[in-house]
This record gives sequence, structure tokens and C-alpha cells, in this order.
Amino acid sequence: MGGKAVIALLTVIAGIGGAIIVFWLLNKLAEILPGRWEDRIKPYLYILPAFGAIVLYLVYPAVLTVINSFKDNFSREYVGFKNYSALFQDHNFRDTLFNTVLWILIVPAITVILGLLVAVLADRLKPTGEKVTKTVIFLPMAISMIGAATIWRFVYVSNPKGTAQTGLLNAFVGTLGSDPVQWLQKQNFHLNSLLLMVILVWLQVGFSMVLLSAAVKGVPVDTLEAARIDGANERQIFWRVVLPQIKGTVITVFITVTIGVMKIFDIVYVNTNGNFNTNVLGNEFYNQISTFINYGKASAIVVILMVAVVPIMWYQVRNFRAEEANG
Repeated sequence: MGGKAVIALLTVIAGIGGAIIVFWLLNKLAEILPGRWEDRIKPYLYILPAFGAIVLYLVYPAVLTVINSFKDNFSREYVGFKNYSALFQDHNFRDTLFNTVLWILIVPAITVILGLLVAVLADRLKPTGEKVTKTVIFLPMAISMIGAATIWRFVYVSNPKGTAQTGLLNAFVGTLGSDPVQWLQKQNFHLNSLLLMVILVWLQVGFSMVLLSAAVKGVPVDTLEAARIDGANERQIFWRVVLPQIKGTVITVFITVTIGVMKIFDIVYVNTNGNFNTNVLGNEFYNQISTFINYGKASAIVVILMVAVVPIMWYQVRNFRAEEANG
């Protein structure tokens, strides 16, 4: 334990010391330049390390992934669009795409609605009640995806009929006189996928609640009082006064959760590993690169995800700029 602490401390010291040395050298390099060139070049030299890190850890891997998506299993020879055509012609991959779309359509919407509901209702409680309520709802955020998936796996687990049910849901069903149900194998109306979505909603509602609660509290009291004086009831105040003023935060939370949903992997992997028609793109990528050792298809899946994320990010940036312009 002591050895690990020393290594961690040395790593921090080396990182901070290295950063100081790099910026000191860049500053000295700028001072060598004549006249106004020092003032012109110095800002660019200061952002050079960050820019270099972005290129090394983000841009280069992204470009390499796009290139590998046009290569064979082991990224040796170019095969054109073969990986993409093979994926989209595969019935199982089309089901995976459909499941991912379901996650994108359902989870962010429910997360934002529940987060906003809790934020508005908790705001009406006394200070102590508000703190306790928000703390309880935010607690799942402290749990990792793997931990949450494992917890809910025990909720959904089903033991053979006639034995004690350790799964909370089947224990409840048993009290009603029904036989145990294999919940994560129920494909009717994608019930098993919906049950997996519950786990992510449970994790993300706290995040949504915190941001939306801050936005609700930031609504000017004057506008609320003016609306009440004009005869508006609480429902009208919420829809016509509060919601328009927190629209930017709602969009931000929705997009943030959406991007997280598009990369979902842990919950599906721990509970079903994509079986019983619950597969999603993140899990399919893992299977392609680890189980089937197919780097070409795995890279193609990542490119599909990147292409899907870009319009969302573009809209988010555009929304931020619009808010700054209006502000």
C-alpha cells in the first residue's frame, strides 16, 4: 500500500514538474523572438501543449479508426466499404441499431422529465426535506455502471420455480401467486431492453435533477410574481414562464444524456451480453474487437457512432452560441 502511495505521489510530482518545465521552455523560446513577434507568438506557444494532446489523443485515433474501418480483420489490407456493407446486411446488426435507437429515444426523454419533476417538486419542500430528497435521488450517481448493473441484476434474477426467489422483482411477483419470470429474457415489446434502460435512468436522474434544479432556482422571482399577479396558475407559470427560461439547460442535459446513451456498454454487458435481442452498438463493438478479433468491423461501428454524434454536438455548440448571443 505504501509503495503505491509513493508511486502515485511521484507521478503527480513528475506531471506537475514536467508541465512547469515545458511552459518555462516555451516562454524562453518566445523571449528569444524579436520585437512584436514575442507578443504575437507567445499565446500560441502556451496553447501548443493542449493542442498537441488533443491531436495525439483525439484527432489521431479518430483518423486512424476511420482508416482501419476500410481495412480487413487485422487492419492489413484495404477492403473498401466491405465492413460497412457486411454490418448493414446483417440482420442481427440491424436489430442492434434498432435497440440503440430505442435507448436514444426513451432514456434521455424520461431522464429529463423525471429530473425536472423532482427539481420542481423538491423546490417546494422545506429546506431539510429538499436536501434529504435530492441527496437520496443523487446517491446512485456515486455508483459505477458495473456496480449499478450488478445491483439490478439481483433485482431481475429468477430462481427455479419452487425455490426461494433472491430476485426482488420475482419475490414480489411470488407474493401475488405468480410463477417466477425470466425478466431479462422477455423479448415481448422489448421488455428486457426497457428493464435495462431503467438502470441507466436510475443512475442519471440525479445528474438531471441537480442541473435542472439550479436552473429552476435561477428563474427571476420577479417574473414569477408578475405571472401570479396577472392571474396565471402554477401550471401556466411552469409551462409559460419557468420552462422557456430554463430551455437551454434542458437541452444541455438532454444532449449530454443522449451522448452517454449512445456509448452504453456496461449495463448490457453485465446483464445479458447482448443476448435475447438486447444488443447495442457499444456492446457489439466490444464483441467484434475482443470476441471475433475483427478490427475492421469494430472500427466501422465506432465510425457509425462518431457520425451519429457529430450532428448532436453541432446542435449543442449552436445552442451555446445562441445563448451567449442572447445573454
